[in-house]
Amino acid sequence: MGMEKWKGCALEGREELGNLAEEMVSCAVKNLSAKKAWLNAGESGARYPHKTAWIEGALRPLFGLVPLSAGGFQTGLWESYLEGIKQGTDPDSPEYWGRLNGKDQKIVEMASIGLALAMVPELIWEPLHPQEKARLEQWLLQINSAPLAANNWLFFPVIVNAGLKRAGGSYSKEIMVQALEKIEDCYLSEGWYSDGPGLQRDYYISFAMHFYGLLYSVFMEKEDPERAATYKKRAKAFAKDFIYWFAADGTALPFGRSLTYRFAMAAFWSAAAFAGVEIGSWGVMKGIILRNIRWWMRQPIFDQEGLLTIGYRYPNLKMAEFYNAPGSPAWAMKAFLILALPETHPFWTAKEEDLPELSCISVQNHPFMIITRTENGAHVQALTSGQYARFEPSFMAAKYEKFVYSNIFGFSVPGGEYGLEQGAFDSMLALCEEDDGLYRIRRRCESVRIISKGIWSRWKPWGNVEVQTWLIPCGPWHVRVHRIRSERFLTGGEGAFAVNCDSYEGEECCEAIKEKAGSARAFYPWGCTGIFDLEGGREGMCVLAHPNTNILYSRTTIPTLVSRIEPGTTWLACAVLGMKQAVLAQKEWERKPVYARQGEHFTVTYMGEERWYEMEK
Repeated sequence: MGMEKWKGCALEGREELGNLAEEMVSCAVKNLSAKKAWLNAGESGARYPHKTAWIEGALRPLFGLVPLSAGGFQTGLWESYLEGIKQGTDPDSPEYWGRLNGKDQKIVEMASIGLALAMVPELIWEPLHPQEKARLEQWLLQINSAPLAANNWLFFPVIVNAGLKRAGGSYSKEIMVQALEKIEDCYLSEGWYSDGPGLQRDYYISFAMHFYGLLYSVFMEKEDPERAATYKKRAKAFAKDFIYWFAADGTALPFGRSLTYRFAMAAFWSAAAFAGVEIGSWGVMKGIILRNIRWWMRQPIFDQEGLLTIGYRYPNLKMAEFYNAPGSPAWAMKAFLILALPETHPFWTAKEEDLPELSCISVQNHPFMIITRTENGAHVQALTSGQYARFEPSFMAAKYEKFVYSNIFGFSVPGGEYGLEQGAFDSMLALCEEDDGLYRIRRRCESVRIISKGIWSRWKPWGNVEVQTWLIPCGPWHVRVHRIRSERFLTGGEGAFAVNCDSYEGEECCEAIKEKAGSARAFYPWGCTGIFDLEGGREGMCVLAHPNTNILYSRTTIPTLVSRIEPGTTWLACAVLGMKQAVLAQKEWERKPVYARQGEHFTVTYMGEERWYEMEK
């Protein structure tokens, strides 16, 4: 039966969550190599060598085992890990982990050992003989002279040195201070960091920047109380925005890179609880974490060995990053940090609570988002413009530059380079030169402005084609307005959300596609989306996207508006609906937003509220 049994588990308390974590770590231990220092979780590759990926596969489960042991759970799993650490740090062992080579992936994996040294030195440090301690020290201390990316990587030497210090080993205070000072260059305000000098503001802010900062606030509180207090204060401020990323059912907003880490989405809340930072209430925090993990346990995310696969809701290499090796997804276990809290902690004694009452709209300036919550918090949508990951992770534009992201519909990455079906252009305006079939989409905004009534951006798919775009929230709808100035003959396709077009959760698949001039929609019992042309002149169609392009569902259709675009100035406008409940969607479709334009000015009216806009010059 394997991990299937967890699909129906209530996961209501500490013991059940501990059992889940222990089983996940046990599955990893069963797949360790002969000397216990490597774990080959699969044959797909990453940008780093396979042997480095095997080190990653072996060490990442420590994010589950360490809090288990710190919380008093007796697992019997440390014998294997101790042997692996001995072998991995012994230059004469056939499974020696090796020296660092530049910006080596092994730097990342050292942090899990730093965590163990800080939290359970009696299990990982004290049992070692003096020579074995020296080898472990020597291997870890390489990090103090290694080149680091100027982003969340700066926290790795901090956690490693803090761990060595707490265990009684050699460490460098100077290196810690240097790294911590550089981390300050990443801090913005209101609890938000940037993950390096780029413009992407994704889950690395929560499960990396804040996660490690909160660990530091616990490990080094006596030595550095001022910085520890700062990290806790920032976490509280960040939570005011981040809580809007979570839906009532426990799902979170799929956005950005590294989504294969899955329930690491909830790791921020675990780290806050571990650091004693009560946000809202312990019951609210408990609910966010447990609902999220419960939802993930109902999805097909494990292989036959009980190891997490690469993908999001289902195994899917197509959406993976170039740094996602088979063992990478085990970072999900960061969410298990709360298991280090004793059963008497108020987090565990509190009754699980629903999300607090949240506003229907949250304007979040740092991630350039307007987040809307509809259907009693079941549907979370993020209108966004302006993020850009300058190191260009796989399908960067699809992960950061779509017009809207949704917890119900997810988003799609391209399945190929030709046509609307391969491109899977949900929540995008895709443009190609007439009869070319090779589409371009928004990759990077030249200018962005965000206000409460919408987000404006300017972008150029070609040097002589400029698009200005307004994104306007209207309850379960959103309106998109584009002014295109082009010196080319173009064909355009603009997609609504991608919706599952296969049977789901026992429902019979019912054909619910409607296409006509000016609109297209696909309404199913499990999700409804449609797009309505507001300027006129576009045809509606439903595009059957290539399989495995959407991160949530392997087969999807995308209601789309298509048209020709002549050289000169062209205006396009549409209203897009996305809802979970079919009955409500049928009613909502009949009261779409009203749009009117005069020259450079336009108004959008929804539910009696009129908003006025003027395009930028």
